[in-house]
Amino acid sequence: MNQESSTVKEHSTKGAYVTGGEFNRDTSYIEDRITKTGAAGPNGEPGWPVEPGRYRLIAARACPWANRTVIVRRLLGLEDAISLGQPGPTHDARSWTFDLDPGGTDPVLGIERLQEAYFRRFPDYPRGITVPAMVDIASGAVVTNNYPQITLDFSTEWTEFHRPGAPRLYPELLREEIDRVNKRVFTEVNNGVYRCGFAGSQDAYDAAYSRLWTALDWLDERLAAQRYLVGDYITEADVRLFTTLVRFDAVYHGHFKCNRNKLSEMPVLWAYARDLFQTPGFGDTIDFVQIKQHYYIVHEDINPTGVVPAGPDLSGWLTPHGRESLGGSPFGEGTPPGPVRAGEEVAAGNGVR
Repeated sequence: MNQESSTVKEHSTKGAYVTGGEFNRDTSYIEDRITKTGAAGPNGEPGWPVEPGRYRLIAARACPWANRTVIVRRLLGLEDAISLGQPGPTHDARSWTFDLDPGGTDPVLGIERLQEAYFRRFPDYPRGITVPAMVDIASGAVVTNNYPQITLDFSTEWTEFHRPGAPRLYPELLREEIDRVNKRVFTEVNNGVYRCGFAGSQDAYDAAYSRLWTALDWLDERLAAQRYLVGDYITEADVRLFTTLVRFDAVYHGHFKCNRNKLSEMPVLWAYARDLFQTPGFGDTIDFVQIKQHYYIVHEDINPTGVVPAGPDLSGWLTPHGRESLGGSPFGEGTPPGPVRAGEEVAAGNGVR
């Protein structure tokens, strides 16, 4: 289902549609992978070898799914190996656009719309033009938009280009548990807020709301006794949960009607989110202005006036969280990433710092 024909104007992630009042996400992706060997995929997909400087990650700051890739790229120190292009926070039914770049054109790919990279690969591409996307710079063609796999491959396939001290975000000994936690977090929380926001009937909303808060209560209980979701340091699981939590009070609580509590009213999850936000690589990727502009302007069905709220107050994100008392260390045996790369900083006034 393409973006123009979707009954839900939810173009920022994957294509979406509503059946029986229930929001459904299209989870069909371009399945190609970029791997150490560059081997072809099992269904004849082209082989794409890991090669520094060959690919450009297109990831809008506003999008939670894209935000994951920006965080992981920074934590692992892949900035020199994979360049970053960032579309603006709003778009039309056709595509994300590079309206923040001079001349409205991505300076590396030379395109105005991400749609152009999709069409160079698939001239009749029928699905949503989504971020994040990995693009082959030489051909200008999209390689993959499979965002759950992109970050895992950053951790496992790009190891030769990790920075010294890069954390182990997807360690083999913890993968089974990480995968299990990620599955529930995606189904009930990452996607759960969307099921609430785009529910087409009261029954669908009530069911989505109940599922979301059941999962958040489970996470609250889990994190009351341990600093991170899996193990005693940050993993892929924490990255995936963080990008939803950091948007919760700014957009999901009101805009998506996920309003049993604000995140800031849930002491354990609020402290956990602040702990991550204050960790290098997390909060320094968050642009609250772009996040709010995206949701409140693009989602015309939910917010037809396009008015973007002034709040909430963001100063609480920098208050002490006290999570150190639970033990653990953010990067395990690794080290924090260095300063944000020049040109990739959050615009002054758009974050908290």
